[in-house]
Amino acid sequence: MKLIIINGPNLNLLGKREPEIYGSQTFEDYLNLLQQKFKNITIEYYQSNVEGELINKLHEVGFDYDGVILNAGAYTHTSIGIGDAIKGITTPVVEVHISNTFGREEFRHQSYISPNAKGVILGFGMQSYDLAIQSFLNVK
Repeated sequence: MKLIIINGPNLNLLGKREPEIYGSQTFEDYLNLLQQKFKNITIEYYQSNVEGELINKLHEVGFDYDGVILNAGAYTHTSIGIGDAIKGITTPVVEVHISNTFGREEFRHQSYISPNAKGVILGFGMQSYDLAIQSFLNVK
């Protein structure tokens, strides 16, 4: 099985940015733990702060991978283009958020990704990514 985790804007600052919301662990450290835990799965990683680069990556992997785990960050709430990119690919996408977006500012309650995603996991910290990987393993 081949999965890719795609993180959007400002998620390169995990471990430094608002630790009270996002924790103090870097994503690279957490990714290493995921790769050790799921040794029989290829887990790739991509991060960009640029909307068009995220769309290009979805197009690149969207027909050949077994799954995409996408945390589009703030683009979740603003990017019709990312939503359309997900609609246009065949690889299933699980939308992930570290925080509970419904417990935050009202503008974060809207997602342009959710209507086209296989599912949504939010509010479980970094474990949200682990749960997303497990969702692909539980598919029959």
